[in-house]
Amino acid sequence: MVFQRVSRLASIPLGLIFLVIGMTLAQPARATMLLRDAGIEQSLTQLAAPVLRAAGLSPGRVRILVVDESSLNAFVLDHNAIYLHYGLILKLETPAQLQAVIAHEAAHITNGHLARRLANMQNARTAAGLGMALAVAAAAGGADGGAAAGIAFGTQSAALRGFLAHTRAEESAADQTAARVLRAAGVSPTGLLEVHRLFRGQEALSVARQDPYMRSHPLSRDRVRAAEAFVASMKKDIPERIEDRYWFARARGKLSAFIRAPSWTMRRMKEEQFKDVRLMREAIMWHRQSDTTRALRAIEAALAIRPKDAFYWDLKGEILMKGLRTGAAVSAYRMASQLAPTEAQILGGLGRALLASDQPKAALEALEASRRRDFRDARVLRDMSIAYARTNRIGMASVVTAERYALQGRLADAGIHAKRAVGLLPRGSAAWRRAEDVLIASERNAKRR
Repeated sequence: MVFQRVSRLASIPLGLIFLVIGMTLAQPARATMLLRDAGIEQSLTQLAAPVLRAAGLSPGRVRILVVDESSLNAFVLDHNAIYLHYGLILKLETPAQLQAVIAHEAAHITNGHLARRLANMQNARTAAGLGMALAVAAAAGGADGGAAAGIAFGTQSAALRGFLAHTRAEESAADQTAARVLRAAGVSPTGLLEVHRLFRGQEALSVARQDPYMRSHPLSRDRVRAAEAFVASMKKDIPERIEDRYWFARARGKLSAFIRAPSWTMRRMKEEQFKDVRLMREAIMWHRQSDTTRALRAIEAALAIRPKDAFYWDLKGEILMKGLRTGAAVSAYRMASQLAPTEAQILGGLGRALLASDQPKAALEALEASRRRDFRDARVLRDMSIAYARTNRIGMASVVTAERYALQGRLADAGIHAKRAVGLLPRGSAAWRRAEDVLIASERNAKRR
């Protein structure tokens, strides 16, 4: 598992709160950290698949990504991904609870809320801007600073209330859609009720202490009542599926083994219901303590139970790489890539191992295949730049370095490498156009400062 800094806009409701209280009228892109791991994302995809299909979405199109935040939050920014804070995944206790969160976020996509939120945000921005203009006029006319600030804050607060009124209506609608989706997916809507109860009492906290999830959602007591009514309307509850329990245990098990201290994992491993998941957690525990021998023994025992599990082979490759056994790591990643030939992160791992084994041409083949499937992986771009440099393709090394910096929100650095790439690559080529796009974005960003 790796932490990756990725530039994205802050979640829309929270971003607008900062906008309308006058901190800024043009928030820059905010960098966040994603926790990228093929096994965790695969487990979440398996858990989400029945829910996404019931919502009319493709599990192959909508990614489930983990954000490096300990708070209890989830959000969508577009139609291609649902973002879950790792704190929320570790806090929830049943697969139905996590599936309820996914169903709620999927409902925002299917209900068309994303497009409407952009329009509502623009209206709120206009109102907030008007408030600032009135405050400037009042100050120019001789009003004291307190009065001018009052005009600005009053107008901006009204803009915030108007925007949140829209988003809260959408959240209520998303809850209703999520409940129906869960039932259609064969998942108990009781999980939705339990998630709402988790947030009970948040309204009594100050904004600084509230989880971000609460700031644009209806009051939890209203959500609890609505969920209780829906659950009560069902003739009987839906039993939990063993496969849902397995993938939930696997996602949380791997995430906690990397996030929590190894001593925490050691104390709780024996509670794990599934033997292969317990062995996976043990392997990660020893891996984090640089005990390659014990880590390999544990992951090989897990592979004895699931010999065709690409993601256990992927973990074995990661353990071998840390132990500097690059030749064996290449073999493990090759097996993983044969079992999951379209999994971008596994292909990236294979490329990384080949690069460490001084096979840059073979590494490039795997890394380019990885990048075609997932543009979000900054590690792949870093490794590609090294492989291109080792094969004396300096222009290509520069363009992928520029793209890596742009992905991370470092547009000034991206511009430096994009300018170099533009000078080195054949004018009009596909790679030259990619470099030109990054250079233009960098220059525009510099003009806004």
